[in-house]
Amino acid sequence: MDGHQLIRRATVSALLLAVWASFSACRNEPTSGADSSKKPATVVFYGFSILGEAMSGGIFPAFQQKWQADGHGPVTFTSSFAGSGTITNQIALGAPAQLALLSLESDADRLADAKVIPDGSWKRLPHGGVVNRTPFVIFVRPGNPRGVHDFVDLTRDGVKIVHPDPLTSGGANWAIVAEYGAGAREHPERATAGEEMLAGIWKNVAAQAASARAARTQFENGFGDALITYEQEALYDKSQGKLHVDVVYPRRTILSEHTLVVIDKNVPASDKALIDTFAQFLWSEEAQKIFVKYGFRSVNEEWNEGAVGFAKIADPFRISDFGGWKSAKKNIVEGVWKKRVLKIEEKK
Repeated sequence: MDGHQLIRRATVSALLLAVWASFSACRNEPTSGADSSKKPATVVFYGFSILGEAMSGGIFPAFQQKWQADGHGPVTFTSSFAGSGTITNQIALGAPAQLALLSLESDADRLADAKVIPDGSWKRLPHGGVVNRTPFVIFVRPGNPRGVHDFVDLTRDGVKIVHPDPLTSGGANWAIVAEYGAGAREHPERATAGEEMLAGIWKNVAAQAASARAARTQFENGFGDALITYEQEALYDKSQGKLHVDVVYPRRTILSEHTLVVIDKNVPASDKALIDTFAQFLWSEEAQKIFVKYGFRSVNEEWNEGAVGFAKIADPFRISDFGGWKSAKKNIVEGVWKKRVLKIEEKK
């Protein structure tokens, strides 16, 4: 075995240890009043970084109560939350997730390519597998001392940006398309406008982190003048009275859409009804309104009406405007950001 093989084996082993460390740390036990004579069933759920509070504090307890009220035994949730790219890698390496809510549909494609799930299986779920949405916004320091009012202001010299890492974070990939799309839609007459916006922003990226939540922590610890992230991060903290930043809504930005996958090979036959029922529950009025309470936008616009904090965006766009994630990943993230914008920054 050569040195490269040893390094790869050590890396995989370390990652698997990290998988099990995070996996075993988060459990939602059955609600009080559950029939203790029945052995609890267990649902293993993985999600991208900002889902933790909504799932553990809202969705899991609501489903536990509903499942038991419908005459079933108690159910326990074991969960892990990290960057979408990270949990996708973990599942591909054998993590025992039965369901995963991913930031990017392209991560679902990666699981299909790895033969973990059937290709396109998520598209047979309601709304093509999309569970909830949230637009990308800009966090700035209180009082907005840098005068940031749109993505273009992040291209000015001297502005320091905190950004999640596109290699591990689904949010970072959404942010790249948001930045590119804002420039392209602002100047549709200029074919290079999207790349120019992306290059202008990335020359000012001063710090990166493995997930949107980790980037948020960096920003809170004093790094940078601005952070590009999900609106949900602001709305949830505001509802808890702990929002210590100003939020800037770009005139043009993307609505991220988050994809559920069911990993049937990790589901024993005895638990299939439970897993399928929980998956469908995520699109129920009860669950969608819980997501809204935690700052996500529902896939049903009716349930977004009257929600506190959902600002109107002048020109919202979606990944479908760029041909879907397969096209956007190839042409924008890989073709523009990685092969051209990132190369420019590496040469400096």
